[in-house]
This record gives sequence, C-alpha cells and structure tokens, in this order.
Amino acid sequence: MYHISQKLIAEFLGTFALIFFGAGSICTDQYLHGAGGLGLLGIALAHGLAIGIMVSALGHVSGGHFNPAVTVGIWVTKRIGTIEAFLYWVAQLAGAVAAAFLLKSVIPEETWRAVALGAPELARDFPRWAGMALEAVTTFFLVLTVFATAVDEKGAFKAIAGFGIGLSITLGILVAGPLTGAALNPARAFGPALAAAHWANQGVYWVGPLAGGFVAGLLYDSVYLKKA
Repeated sequence: MYHISQKLIAEFLGTFALIFFGAGSICTDQYLHGAGGLGLLGIALAHGLAIGIMVSALGHVSGGHFNPAVTVGIWVTKRIGTIEAFLYWVAQLAGAVAAAFLLKSVIPEETWRAVALGAPELARDFPRWAGMALEAVTTFFLVLTVFATAVDEKGAFKAIAGFGIGLSITLGILVAGPLTGAALNPARAFGPALAAAHWANQGVYWVGPLAGGFVAGLLYDSVYLKKA
C-alpha cells in the first residue's frame, strides 16, 4: 500500500506526461506543418503511448487514473472515497496545468498560439450536444477498458492494462480528434486552456467525459463485478 501523498504525486506525474507529450505532439505537428508533420495518427499515438507508459509505470501506485473521468468511475463504484477522489482531481489538474505552462515556455509563441497550445476545440459548425455525445462515448469505452483491465481481478491481465488503455485513447482520438479534439479527459482540456487562455466550449470536455466515465463505471460494476 502507498500513502496518499505518493498516490497524488503519481497522478500528478501521469497527467503531466499526458499533456506534455499529447498537447506537445499537436504543437510539434503545427511546427512541422508543410514539412511532414505528425498527422492525426501520430498525435493519437503520442497520447496513447503517454498514457500506456504511465499506467504501466505508475498504475500500481495510484491506480493510474490520470483523468478525472476515470476517477469519477472509480468513485461512483465506491472504490475510492470522496475526499481521496477530490484530491486525485486536484493532482490531475495540477499536473495538466504544470505541463501546459512548461510547453508554453519552451515552444515558439507563433506555434503554440496557432493551435491554442493543443487545447481541444470543436470543428466548425459541429454542435455542442454532438461534441458532448462524442466525448461521452469515447470516454465510456476508455473507462470500460480501465475497469476490464486494471480493476476487474477476473478480467484481462493487469500486466497489459497500460497497453489496452493506451490503445483505447488512440482509437478515440482517431475517431473524435477532427471533430472535438478528443480530450476524453477534463484535465487534458483544462491545462492547455488555462495556459493559452482559450476557453471555447470548455463545458463539452467536462460534461461529456465525466458522464461517459460515470456510466461506464456503473455499468461494468453492476454487470460484471457485483456479487450475486
């Protein structure tokens, strides 16, 4: 067992890595624009690899949430207390903000401003309700994967949890990225938005992912984990 301070540091570091490498890949793609950028697949893989590696490295310490939507799924199924869940959120948001401000300090201003430091944004004329729905569905499958690999003792092997969770993020970005920016994570939206002062449609990236994580946690717990 690890102390709460150790868990919170792990959550800070894991979320920091997601924003630094994920949002950073968007800035890099912009910097390389016209000279063979990363493209959607490269950006999706950067996010997925960041989470996959961090879950593998630190998941045994804190559970490897790195996402308020994952934490809410764990909380609603009573696997974490309310105070601890709140502290997880604080650590996750702090990690996201720290990573975003670090990126802002090292990336050329004209580059990060062109993509709002990687903050997710809705495609032009894409309605907010559809954005929330897309964020909710993609996050639902992310949190479902977390429960199936990292929570369920009878499920897929915990040793491959990072692989499955990382790929679920990659898949979500490949589908939702061009339409919503595919945050799948309120912290992923909040950090870059704060550093870049770009708050457009921020509610989409809280309501959608939190709803998806909440439903996924309840569903997996009630269908597969409740004892008869």
